[in-house]
Amino acid sequence: MSKPTPISGFPEWTPAQRMIEQFVLDRIRSTFELYGFAPLETRSVEPLDQLLRKGETSKEVYLLRRLQADADGPAGDDSLGLHFDLTVPFARYVVENAGKLQFPFRRYQIQKVWRGERPQEGRYREFLQADIDIVDRDTLPAHYEAEMPLVIGDALRSLPIPPVRIQVNNRKICEGFYRGIGLTDPEAALRAVDKLDKIGPAKVAELLAETAGASESQANAALALAGISAPDASFADAVRALGVSDPLLDEGIEELVAVVETAAAHAPGLCVADLRIARGLDYYTGTVYETQLVGYERFGSICSGGRYDNLASSGATRFPGVGISIGVTRLLGLLFGADALSISRAVPTCVLVAVTSEERRPASNAVADALRRRGVPTEVAPSAAKFGKQIRHAERRGIPYVWFPGVDGAADEVKDIRSGEQAAAVADRWSPPPADLMPQVG
Repeated sequence: MSKPTPISGFPEWTPAQRMIEQFVLDRIRSTFELYGFAPLETRSVEPLDQLLRKGETSKEVYLLRRLQADADGPAGDDSLGLHFDLTVPFARYVVENAGKLQFPFRRYQIQKVWRGERPQEGRYREFLQADIDIVDRDTLPAHYEAEMPLVIGDALRSLPIPPVRIQVNNRKICEGFYRGIGLTDPEAALRAVDKLDKIGPAKVAELLAETAGASESQANAALALAGISAPDASFADAVRALGVSDPLLDEGIEELVAVVETAAAHAPGLCVADLRIARGLDYYTGTVYETQLVGYERFGSICSGGRYDNLASSGATRFPGVGISIGVTRLLGLLFGADALSISRAVPTCVLVAVTSEERRPASNAVADALRRRGVPTEVAPSAAKFGKQIRHAERRGIPYVWFPGVDGAADEVKDIRSGEQAAAVADRWSPPPADLMPQVG
């Protein structure tokens, strides 16, 4: 077989990195369940008309076609695409299963998604997301928008990673403000402001004029709003000082004050009101979130989401929701690239049971069985080589202990090959120190 050509944007972690990823997922999952979110998994494909109906996503969707598909044939499986996030398929799931669900419905979902973006550090074409959403029937109280940062803050604080800062805004503030200054296309203005970090204020001003019909004074006012940031509710005074009035603006300010104050009571410093945060997807209608990893701000958000009122509906019934998503692969890719995460060994194995001879391999297998029954990850040496060679095999794999079965009535012994200490042991009673039982992530 010739050497395969790598495909960029589709990460394949090493076993050690995969163990770190599993550790991270276990911590995230545990936090989600502590807050009462139930697990869900949806299919990987959705009809293209569903994937393309919300937001600027048409360039990112991967199509799904059979190799022998008839391009002129009837629509069907050939009109499917891989989902680019977990919110759109979740909204579809809620509509299809509304009669079986108890509302408000709280779910978490940890799945792969696919986006046809240009691969770069921290951005992939296939990646893992960990989402939570709360959906209700007809109305969703605003206090759920204040709960989202608390869950994410607890989940990320449980990991051995740098601190995070959740930036929050409310689309009602932006839309109400734009209406108040006379802009007739608030969504176009939001999309333009969402590019502020990428292209800078001068280019955003040009884009506001081109796509939202903004005059110079209107563009300057929109940029002034986007420049407001505060770690507390003082952002509200700064917004009102701009002298714009609109009922939707007032509603958005009230909701964002509640989010910031709730977060400050739970975890001071976790959230900051940042009114340049807009989120590019059109379905957001209330609070929106983006999360910066301290020290890695130049790479953008590692966790984002928001409130959506019109994404899921069935006839006259709406299912408003709020959700937030951790970009697990994005987070890990940045930290792996900086060598900022490590694991104490590259295999789960805690004990290697030596084999004194191939005839006595069953005795070694029995020791391994006894240790595994007690929750000690164990493997048996691959061959009955000299003990020095078996110890070196353990060293190369990072296994901390080697077990030597007793021969001719002698007691079994276990050796810590890091310190050289060796002592008699009984397989159905011996346990390693807690720190050695499983690989430790740091």
